[in-house]
Amino acid sequence: MTNINDVAKAAGVSKSTVSNVFSQKRPISKEVRERVLAVAKELHYKPNYLARSLAIKETKIIGLNMVGEKIKFSQFHLSFINGVLSECYHQGYRLLVNTLPDHYREQVIHVASNPTDGEIILAPSMNDNRIIESVEKNTPVVVVGIPPTPYENQLSYVDNNNFPAAVQVTDYLISLGHRNFLFLNAPKIRTVSQEREIGHVASLDKNGVPVNQRFIIPRNEKLTSVEFGYVTAKKMLVENKELTAVITDNDKVALGVYRACAELGIQIPKQLSIIAFSDGSVYASEFSPPLTNMKLNGEKLGREAAKLLIEQIKSSEQIVKRVIIPIELEERGSTSNIQT
Repeated sequence: MTNINDVAKAAGVSKSTVSNVFSQKRPISKEVRERVLAVAKELHYKPNYLARSLAIKETKIIGLNMVGEKIKFSQFHLSFINGVLSECYHQGYRLLVNTLPDHYREQVIHVASNPTDGEIILAPSMNDNRIIESVEKNTPVVVVGIPPTPYENQLSYVDNNNFPAAVQVTDYLISLGHRNFLFLNAPKIRTVSQEREIGHVASLDKNGVPVNQRFIIPRNEKLTSVEFGYVTAKKMLVENKELTAVITDNDKVALGVYRACAELGIQIPKQLSIIAFSDGSVYASEFSPPLTNMKLNGEKLGREAAKLLIEQIKSSEQIVKRVIIPIELEERGSTSNIQT
């Protein structure tokens, strides 16, 4: 099997020069680089990726740490990953996606070190062990969402403008005549849940609509998003006939609401308007009428998160930056003026 010494000898250069051609850690003249690459191709030489990583203490891999569910990714997750991958491709990095539940993740930590140069952490919680561990180990990290206190001013993060977006979506429904809302929010431990609840309540207060905390319900994480939407909406719609609009954390929760409405014989949007924070849906064929959504621009979020993380990995200094991506209202068939 051809090794680095064979390439160096055939190209008439040192072993370290061959190493630098492939690692790009030091500048090499175009003539020498092309000669080394031509010899390597002729000899069918490929550098040992693991050995190279150990030598330069860099894997050229970034991690994406996601909170996994038992069902397939939402359209937001797919769009987000596409954004991360596009930046990885541009800058020569690979992506490792981790959706392991906590009990499996703890086992992995005890047997192996993380094979990444840094991590993007999605959906931060108020006491997030992923963030705590990264800070303790001085690992480069970018958070998608506002980091919990006391890390908000210590870490770079990318986020949507969730507070004004929650105000906007509530204002929009109020402009259609709605006054009785069910808000199926993200899990209470997620920082995004608090931002959206505050924005929703701010809009109600501004418009003189009474706030009923009983109708602001965070997701029970023992249920999948679809299960939560179905079970909760079915119960609340049966018990509270005055409800005319539902705001959901994502498209999967909205899908559960649609299924509950189908069973209850509730017409969308004639009897109930539904809107979700999402980027469309992988379940689009099941949404009839099409779902109105607050577009999160997941691809932009992913691209900016990867860009910030790679910048931090390459820098010798601590970098703290914040990038906010706007949320856009996309009106489709699931919302309408309230029927009187």
